[in-house]
Amino acid sequence: MTDTTDTTDDEHTDASTDDQLAQTPGKGRTPTPTRIEPAAPEAFGLVQAWWGGGKGKTTAALGMGFRAAGHGYRVHMLQFMKGGASSVEDVRGEYNAIEHFPGFSYENTGHYGWHGLMDGSDDDEHAAKARGGLRRARELVEAAADVDGPLPLDGPADDGVHMLILDEALYAVDQGLIDESDVIDLVTSKPDDLELVLTGSHAKPDYLYEHADLVTKVQKEKHPIDAGQRARKGTEY
Repeated sequence: MTDTTDTTDDEHTDASTDDQLAQTPGKGRTPTPTRIEPAAPEAFGLVQAWWGGGKGKTTAALGMGFRAAGHGYRVHMLQFMKGGASSVEDVRGEYNAIEHFPGFSYENTGHYGWHGLMDGSDDDEHAAKARGGLRRARELVEAAADVDGPLPLDGPADDGVHMLILDEALYAVDQGLIDESDVIDLVTSKPDDLELVLTGSHAKPDYLYEHADLVTKVQKEKHPIDAGQRARKGTEY
């Protein structure tokens, strides 16, 4: 006897599932790592601002940096204000990781301690370091204007990058070390294909809203620092 069972619905469901999977980044496949080779991003060029009183702004920026570098894009992180304190070692975990990761580099323009906290550090020196960081950021943005395509993974940032992270730049504005207008000028002068990420500040950066494509507030709900927990190696540095 011939089986006349209608399988049309099942076939339609399978086809729909295949179509849906085809639209996902992994197309339904289990992801496997591949060798990192120089590549050029197809959709970079946005401005991101990460601010708020919660932990995770720098961490999020670093995560994006590692993700981009994992695709073979050239990433550089320039840190403002991160000079360390008595509770933090001078070598942070991210520095060690970046040092061994192709396509990712960093530099630190911070000064020991934190501006305005009366921790024994020199506030004038903080201001000078922040202004120096701004000048360096301008150099890096200008260098990115000449980027067209993939970049050597071990090449200097002065030859251009695809993603530039200005860590704690917004905090430097918050502390009055650099002007809002300077940051606006930097953002508006960037080349179209450079992904620019700025972090820091517990104050809402209203001055950036017209110029930023993504603004994320990292809000604290509960933090162990409120119970006296100091920065921990491997989580905060």
